[in-house]
Amino acid sequence: MNITVVGTGYVGLVSGTCFAETGVNVTCIDVDKNKIDMLNNGQIPIYESGLTEIVSRNFKKGRLHFSTQLKNSIQDTEVVMIAVGTPPDEDGSADLKYVLGVAKEIGMHMNEYMIVVNKSTVPVGTGEKVRKAIQEELDKRNVNIGFDVVSNPEFLREGQAISDFLKPDRIIVGVESEKAAKVINRLYKPFILNGHPVIIMDVKSAEMTKYTANSMLATKISFMNDIANLCELLGADVNKVKEGIGSDKRIGPYFINPGTGYGGSCFPKDVKALIKTANDHNYDLKVLKSVEEVNNRQKSILVDKIKEYFNGDLEGKTVSLWGLAFKPHTDDMREAPSLVIIEQLLNEGAKIKAYDQTAMKEAHRIIGDKINYYDDQYDALTASDALVIVTEWPEFRDPNFRLMKEKMNTPVIFDGRNIFDNREIIERGFEYFCIGVKTI
Repeated sequence: MNITVVGTGYVGLVSGTCFAETGVNVTCIDVDKNKIDMLNNGQIPIYESGLTEIVSRNFKKGRLHFSTQLKNSIQDTEVVMIAVGTPPDEDGSADLKYVLGVAKEIGMHMNEYMIVVNKSTVPVGTGEKVRKAIQEELDKRNVNIGFDVVSNPEFLREGQAISDFLKPDRIIVGVESEKAAKVINRLYKPFILNGHPVIIMDVKSAEMTKYTANSMLATKISFMNDIANLCELLGADVNKVKEGIGSDKRIGPYFINPGTGYGGSCFPKDVKALIKTANDHNYDLKVLKSVEEVNNRQKSILVDKIKEYFNGDLEGKTVSLWGLAFKPHTDDMREAPSLVIIEQLLNEGAKIKAYDQTAMKEAHRIIGDKINYYDDQYDALTASDALVIVTEWPEFRDPNFRLMKEKMNTPVIFDGRNIFDNREIIERGFEYFCIGVKTI
């Protein structure tokens, strides 16, 4: 089978590469010539664990190709997947200009029946817009060519995207016809053989499933952060509460870790988009609005603790940050809590030293030289008045506490991910403030 994937971001590049891994002949398209040149030269434009190896293997085997020319690729393809970005507009709605731009180009150049798959995260009703955009171009050409539009949302976690694609919990497919369902089932046959279910539904339900899934997970995070803040006021330990409720099969242990709020490319954008969709249909999603409100507040909670500790005066204080990415195993800084923390600390007159094992290049692109960057986590602590843990990278879980104390002016830690044991860290001579546990 020949397929074309338009977009070489996280979704497009991972999807195309993993399909190639199952024997499919894949061409990945991107308008960014620099990205395509990098890929053709064996360089990966994004950071994703394990991706370099799998791209290289399939490129060498001749199953994975990279090009800027969609026109040429779709002349011999059965399936075109749209995996371009849908950034939020100012009103929170998903910007569909890239998706519809690709749809228009497909209509301009297709010459036989094909299946057009929306893999981008798009609002309910986008499938109809894609169909209209393609048909308008076909009408301009005065040609009668059949096509199907399919919704096939992705559920990939950055840092674990390869595993998530090859071993999915489920594969959601929204179709308009039995013909399209058969082709997509053939494409996903290797996954079906491994026991991963393909759930067939209508297009609108598939589009809604993606937004609902991300919004549900965001809701769990915000709810647990709200509970954590209350635990702290009441003298309860949110870590014990988490253990207690996580053992309930109806709740489960996932996405209930208290912290500094969610970030990344999906949750913030998708929550906003679903709220906007509801507003457009005169429905008030009160729960989801609260989820967003709690998350925005949570990103400031560590700064509030730091200001209280220093009696409201951070002028000239040196604060070290361990972690910049919105979560470990990625360099993604989109909507990262660290950005809010850094901005607020700088506004208070603090100086910032930062370390992250993968995200410093991206952080420098966004923040510039407003903060200092270090290649070693301990060097970032030299003459520091406080350490703030923002991202729960594994290397932070068992650090050299003796060296930390030697380097810091003040041995105080503000832990936004609760990676240390409260009593143990205090016994080591540190003052310790985390999320949802009253300071001893």
